[in-house]
Amino acid sequence: MAMPKPIRLLAAATMALFLFLVIQIMRSPTTVKLPGSNDGKVEDMARDPNLDDTGEPPEPLWRVSGHNYDPDNPDSDRINATLLSLVRNKELSQLVQSMQDLERTWNHKFNYPWTFINDEPFTAEFKQVTQANTKAACNYLLIPKEHWEIPSWINQDLMHESANILEEQDVQYAHMQSYHQMCRWNSGLFYKHPDLLDTQYYWRVEPNVHFFCDVDYDVFRYMHDHNKTYGFTVNLYDSPQSIATLWPETIKFLAANNHLLAENNAMNWLTDKERRPEHNHKANGYSTCHFWSNFEIADMNFWRSPAYEAYFEHLDRAGGFFYERWGDAPVHSIALGLFEDKSKIHWFKDIGYQHIPFFNCPNSPKCKGCVKGRFTDGEAWLNKEDCRPNWFKFVGNEWSAADSMSEAAAIATGPAS
Repeated sequence: MAMPKPIRLLAAATMALFLFLVIQIMRSPTTVKLPGSNDGKVEDMARDPNLDDTGEPPEPLWRVSGHNYDPDNPDSDRINATLLSLVRNKELSQLVQSMQDLERTWNHKFNYPWTFINDEPFTAEFKQVTQANTKAACNYLLIPKEHWEIPSWINQDLMHESANILEEQDVQYAHMQSYHQMCRWNSGLFYKHPDLLDTQYYWRVEPNVHFFCDVDYDVFRYMHDHNKTYGFTVNLYDSPQSIATLWPETIKFLAANNHLLAENNAMNWLTDKERRPEHNHKANGYSTCHFWSNFEIADMNFWRSPAYEAYFEHLDRAGGFFYERWGDAPVHSIALGLFEDKSKIHWFKDIGYQHIPFFNCPNSPKCKGCVKGRFTDGEAWLNKEDCRPNWFKFVGNEWSAADSMSEAAAIATGPAS
């Protein structure tokens, strides 16, 4: 006997509902992602903030007014700061390119002195050419031998064997002794140079970098007036193979020095394991997020603080600058994330910058020569090296309010007549 039509329709609807629920349950994200999975729980930014209209950071800002920043003005508004470059004689042409970019976009207005440092004497040609590219004063310093040489407690045989292991893991510069020396010097010795002991702020400038945006305020005065310790443009993941024991050594240091932790620290940024779990795993608890220190505008008083000095001494004695390839970028970044108030770390979003292969390129009429919002012009996989999403997640984007106000002001003002 056939079922009545209403019963058949009800049965079909019930079956359709059952199948729908089964499909939804199967599609639900109930499974646990294993370390190394490519689709972690934290998604990348839906929109790069560099695509938003970018103005200037909040006032007060010091600007050129009359002759207040003239290079020969003994009573100028410049503060105790320098442009700082570790550079070799053979890198002169690449350095000149960086100088010309930064002079054009910023320093021709403010005339802050340049300080060049080398582990060997600068040539007459180097001095002549660099001075010809700026109206500001130039200083040429030689690194003290004891600051550059490999410390006595480093076992050279162990260093060589360790480099072999790093090389097998495709770690760059594993056998380049000068690179290890540079990382150690940049981490904890550059600010101890006798001729820099009285200098407070510096802007690190490397050879073969680009600056794209006109900056019309004194960035050093901004750091001072807004109580900022450190400024960055690019925020990346590091190679975990190069720093496998850096975080364990940091934990050892904290076990005896927990009182040095800043109350408003960025520990979550340093230890996140959601977005790149394989990095956290290989680096033994460190996310590997760091500020790319080929650009940094910073207050040397932080490096001279008891907390940082003790931390660097601990790391230096552990030997990881030579047995592994600890870079100054993760060392600086971990220290800032632990021992400084995270509100004192500033993203210089408005300074367009490139160090191959990464960019910081804001959306501003003051910028020329880079594509707004582009993070890299390399292979597409390089985009996953961007750690800004984690910084914004755990620390926040200080520019959100400023950019919204800038955009609102532009809309209110309307197009120029």
